[in-house]
Amino acid sequence: MKKKIRIALAGNPNVGKSTIFNALTGSRQQVGNWPGVTVEKKSGYTRTGVYEIEIIDLPGTYSLTAYSADEVVARDYIIDEKPDVVVHVVDATNFERNLYLTTQLMELEVPLVIALNMSDMAEKNGTAINRMMMKKFFGIPAIRTVGSRSEGLEELLRTVINESEASPHHEQAIAYDDATERRIAELVAVLKTDPALIARYPPRWLAIRLLEGDENAEEKIALSPARKAALTVLAKIDTAETEAAMADRRYEVISALLPRVCTTCVRTMNSSDLIDRVITNRYLGIPIFLALMWGAFELTFAAAAPFSAAIEAAMSYGAGLAGSGMEPAWLGSLLGDGIIGGMGAILVFIPNIFILLFLLSVLEDSGYLARAAFVMDRLMYAIGLPGKSFIPMLIGFGCNVPAIMATRTIEDPKDRLITILINPFMSCGARLPVYVLLAGAFFPAHAGTVVFLLYVLGIAVAIGSAWLFRKTILPGKPAPFLMEMPPYRLPTLATSVVHMWDRGSMYIRKAGGVILFGALIVWGLASLPFGVEYGSAGSFAGMIGHVLEPLAAPLGFDWKIAVALLFGFVAKEVVVGSLGVLYGTGEDGGTLSSALLADPHLGPVTAFALMAFVLLYLPCLAALAVIRKETGSWKWTGFSVIYGLTVAYIVAFVITRLGYYLLGGI
Repeated sequence: MKKKIRIALAGNPNVGKSTIFNALTGSRQQVGNWPGVTVEKKSGYTRTGVYEIEIIDLPGTYSLTAYSADEVVARDYIIDEKPDVVVHVVDATNFERNLYLTTQLMELEVPLVIALNMSDMAEKNGTAINRMMMKKFFGIPAIRTVGSRSEGLEELLRTVINESEASPHHEQAIAYDDATERRIAELVAVLKTDPALIARYPPRWLAIRLLEGDENAEEKIALSPARKAALTVLAKIDTAETEAAMADRRYEVISALLPRVCTTCVRTMNSSDLIDRVITNRYLGIPIFLALMWGAFELTFAAAAPFSAAIEAAMSYGAGLAGSGMEPAWLGSLLGDGIIGGMGAILVFIPNIFILLFLLSVLEDSGYLARAAFVMDRLMYAIGLPGKSFIPMLIGFGCNVPAIMATRTIEDPKDRLITILINPFMSCGARLPVYVLLAGAFFPAHAGTVVFLLYVLGIAVAIGSAWLFRKTILPGKPAPFLMEMPPYRLPTLATSVVHMWDRGSMYIRKAGGVILFGALIVWGLASLPFGVEYGSAGSFAGMIGHVLEPLAAPLGFDWKIAVALLFGFVAKEVVVGSLGVLYGTGEDGGTLSSALLADPHLGPVTAFALMAFVLLYLPCLAALAVIRKETGSWKWTGFSVIYGLTVAYIVAFVITRLGYYLLGGI
């Protein structure tokens, strides 16, 4: 009979927690959101002997003070769900800094195991951590691990099993000054008058959080009969002063124990520092970032070309076969023009999307993207935003939905709102099929450069908009940005592939649902009313398009493009699927690229204007829903729609007038 153990992985950001999680769980993972909050939840399973172990990867956090959604999720999971063991993943190369979170985890009174991750790098830097002394002073077993090579993970699991079965487990806690300890004891006595409350929360931990003025902790006692007496005790103290004193005491304990635990902690100049002198240089940092992005796009097109060509040929053959050899004719049209034509126009871009996501995962896992945020901090501050805002902007390159959710880590409300409003200008993966199609058709020799320019345009518009908002509707100064630089690491193929799949599979799921549904609607509009020529001006699609055409004509767009842009509101991938249906590329076996090149309304300048419009106009339906949820305001959601449409129209109009000069002969 198998025994079940549930463990939670906790730790600071960039300590290799996800690497250990991926190494332990492999493909047995689930990704979703924590109930009630837009913070990513990862869970997975592993087996060892008679034990089946469920592993929960908690959000990375520097402390458990409930200043952000990540901290609340991590803390409340441990308190409310009571995992059998908490594994605190520590970056051994930054041992002292990680110990602050250790002291807070100890106060939660849960079985703890420390995983000293990246121990190989720490040892190379001259750091020697005495694990026996850690066990003696902290009462917590410590295991040497190298997650990227799966070293120490078997020992880690054995220790987790031992801790889960040990009784009683350690309950070490920081001893504060006499006055604070008296207040803690007074509050604990009050809280113990409510048995239901102390059955759910450790009384000493709850007392400490109340003394530190934690609003989330105050909510936990809001309905308790002990609340009134607890507030009477709290009224006698200055919570801000008490919080500072407690933090100072934790650091004092760490400083006192560190020399006895880490006997040869040595900080010398290493290769990571030498690389940072170049990568983060105030003059070289931004050019290096742009060069890496350009190289990623060029490599994406070069590597994906043969795969895309094979998919395109297969889908074109299938569409032609279905369209010509099936009765009744409308069914052949549905399969050829609607399903295969619409879906084929989308699936052909899977190689580009997955290769780009893989390259971005490599840059992220190597530690470079954290440097990119640091490099951009000076520019971000100049336009009125903290460097922390660049993190959601980078996430927006994958998808705007989680990027907007990621703004929850930004404390200042105005900084957060501005970041939300500009995030839709970051070019998400859903727009990539449009770029690949049009850049590949009209700029075959410079497709990577054109796509790179679009990403730069999105960043430029986002930055310009942030400056405008800060100077007008949302004035103020940005909060200072403090950031820890993770060490450079050689990315593992398995971890990069997992990250690529997590993000890329979202595209496949959309292609199988929303995009197919959109393509079928466009096919129906292009086919009805019965008797009209497919996709003609007399079809419903043509009627809608001709209503919109006067607005689109100044930009050089015809009615077909107007219809595709209208349906792109649901999801940007639908733009390509709609064009595939409206141009009827499935029926004669031709390719969408060929059909677009043959359209007299389209040329390189118009194609570039269309790509810019798709980049900047309406956020997709899912992004708008998240904007509404995160801002809690229909006003700001509507503003996002109107502002985006206005900016997209102006930029596309300027491109159509000055395109030949702007493109510089590309």
